[in-house]
Amino acid sequence: MLRIWRTCIVDWGAPHSTGRNGNFRSGSKLCEASPIYSNRARQLETTVLRNLLVLTASSMLAIPAAAQKPPQTAYFAGGCFWGVEAVFEHVKGVTNVVSGYAGGTVVKPDYESVSSGRTGHAEAVKVIFDPAVVSYETLLQVFFSVAHDPTELNRQGPDVGTQYRSAIFYRNDVQKKESTAYIEQLTKAKYYPRPIVTQVAALDKFFLAEGYRETQVTRRG
Repeated sequence: MLRIWRTCIVDWGAPHSTGRNGNFRSGSKLCEASPIYSNRARQLETTVLRNLLVLTASSMLAIPAAAQKPPQTAYFAGGCFWGVEAVFEHVKGVTNVVSGYAGGTVVKPDYESVSSGRTGHAEAVKVIFDPAVVSYETLLQVFFSVAHDPTELNRQGPDVGTQYRSAIFYRNDVQKKESTAYIEQLTKAKYYPRPIVTQVAALDKFFLAEGYRETQVTRRG
């Protein structure tokens, strides 16, 4: 059953890593130098805050939590990885989120090569979560309802290119089944005015973003 929800899944005030105060990051020094990026970051923050205020809490009550299971991982791509990471790191039950690249063919991708659009990779995030607190289905709900626009083909806002595509990289058949089923539910319910273009593909490898990008955190306090 398709669930549209409002609150209770996002822990906005509790950071999950050192140096994070619960607000959105503005990006790395390279990104900060771009007025387009700064405007995009502000637009993203406004959009996410608005979406979080209009979602319902019913899904957290409806989805049973698994008991005493080891941490699990999920992989999502939906535009600039900073923005997607900023959303998931405040979801209750998510213990860590890291940015990187997935879905390409180059053995050692880096930011510059991925940004060229020639490696086939998408900017993506690895989400580590506690299934006793939050389910994979709930992460799908956050991904589609808050983190990005799944109807934009090979872009998110002003960020254009296949590296900014909407994608779910599944780790097993269960994640594949849940992802495709959820997309089918959204499509059947006509939740969006345009077709969903999210790619659902098996995860081959996930490459962490360069260290300076993972550690360079700038927050607006």
